Formats: sequence, structure tokens, C-alpha cells
Amino acid sequence: MFQGSIVALVTPMLPNGEVDWFALEALIDWHIQSGTHGIVSVGTTGESVTLTTMEQARVIEVTVEHTNGRIPVIAGSGTNSTRHAIELTRNAKLAGATASLSVTPYYNKPPQDGLYRHFCEIAEAVDLPIVLYNVPSRTARDMTAETVIRLAEIERIVGIKEACGDPKRVLEIREGVPNDFMILSGEDAQTLEMLHYGAVGTISVTANVFPHMMSQFCEQYLTGNTIKATELDEVLQPLHQVLFIDTNPIPVKWALQNMGRIQGGVRLPLIELAPEHQARVWEQLTKVKEL
Repeated sequence: MFQGSIVALVTPMLPNGEVDWFALEALIDWHIQSGTHGIVSVGTTGESVTLTTMEQARVIEVTVEHTNGRIPVIAGSGTNSTRHAIELTRNAKLAGATASLSVTPYYNKPPQDGLYRHFCEIAEAVDLPIVLYNVPSRTARDMTAETVIRLAEIERIVGIKEACGDPKRVLEIREGVPNDFMILSGEDAQTLEMLHYGAVGTISVTANVFPHMMSQFCEQYLTGNTIKATELDEVLQPLHQVLFIDTNPIPVKWALQNMGRIQGGVRLPLIELAPEHQARVWEQLTKVKEL
């Protein structure tokens, strides 16, 4: 259903923090022209937690409408309340999303059986494919490979964005899930290794600023040209690192602003990129651009 470079799209905002709808549509067109294989709307990079429920629904709706079937749209619909996650997933379905991206509940730290039941409830309540999202660095709870394998038995749960920090987790999951269960990298810097272990693509922050290079990297690997993919990865690695010099999406939104793609708005409690980091981000952007 999904493979290649799927951008974890920023939600462009005006300096006052309101959504910049014109910039959103322009970003979508740029990604499609650049070969991006899919869009995640209102994920972590899209500042989902500081958008209202109505704003989330509208951003997804506009993204789906403007994409107009040219590439799939995965809607972020996860939260740490099962009932609220069901509501957000229903909104994603009504908006016409291809699938939902549902993060493991954060802050309340459920046990593995709680994670299992959380996703079972969502899958039972809404007729929409679900991509799980495991990112313990943000949620304080790691969803084990065993839990993922159990969840893969549910028809509507079709894949996972894995960002546990250990590329070999792909191997553990792959051994126990159906062949069509999709594993997507959630760590740009580890994507090459995760592809080697059986991932089929990435949900990428870096694709926000270099969509064509990220799509080429994935396409080269998936079509068997691992040498070219490795060469591209070597170029991209310093950029992957610097885009996390501060909390995502602060650096990537600063980069896009200075590339002339968006204005500089972020929502509190996030703030603009600190001056001491700006030169490092710009240096890496310029190096890649010159290649």
C-alpha cells in the first residue's frame, strides 16, 4: 500500500500561528512534482498536538482534496486517549485519507496489553487502514515486536512506522508478520539500514527540504541499486543529523522558511530555531544544494 519516501509534512503557519493554507497547497504540489511517494498529514512534524481537533480535520481534508489522488495521504490520528483517537480516526476517514497513522499513547505509559487493546479498539471502530507508530523517545513507552506481531493479525492494521532507535527491530517484526505488512523507517538516519533489514520505505522529516533526493534514495534501493542508494545516503546523513539539532519540527520549519517555501510560524510551546543553531542548519542545506 505504501513504500518509498513518504514526507512527514510540516503544517505551514503564518507568523501569528494560524495555518497558512496557500503554503500548504504549494508544498503539496512541490512534493508531487519532486517524486514524493506519499504524505503524512498532521503527524508529529505537522504539529498535531498543538492543532485543535477541527484544525486537524481541516488540514487533512485540504491535503486530501489538493492531492486529488495523485499520491496517498496518511492522516495522523493518534493520541493518548483511546476514545479521542477513535474520534480523530473517524475524522480522517471522513476527510478521505488513504490510511491513518496512530502513535502509541504517550505520557500515560500503558503496558503492552493496554497498547494492544488500544489499537484493537480503534481498528474495530473505524473502517480505515491503520499504520502503527512506535516512537519511545517521545512517548516513554516502547511497543515490543511481540505486540506488533499480535496487532498485525488484525486486518485493518497494515503496517508500522518504527522509530525505536534500533534498526534490527525490523528483523524481529518481519519474522512474525505477513509479507504484506509494511515496515517504514521513522528515523531518517537509520533508513538505509532498516531497508536492508526489510523496511519498504520511510516517513521522513528530511523529505520536507530535499524531496527529490529522498525519493531517489528510496527508489534506487528498492529497485536494487544499493550502491547509488548508499551514495545518496552518505550525502544526506549530515542533513539528517542537523535537522534534529533541536526539537522537530523547529529546524525543518526554519530551513523551509529560509528556502522561501513557508513563513516562519510555529506554535507554542515550540519556538523559533535558536540563533546558535541556524548557521549549522544553513551550512548543511547549502552543501547538499550545491551537489
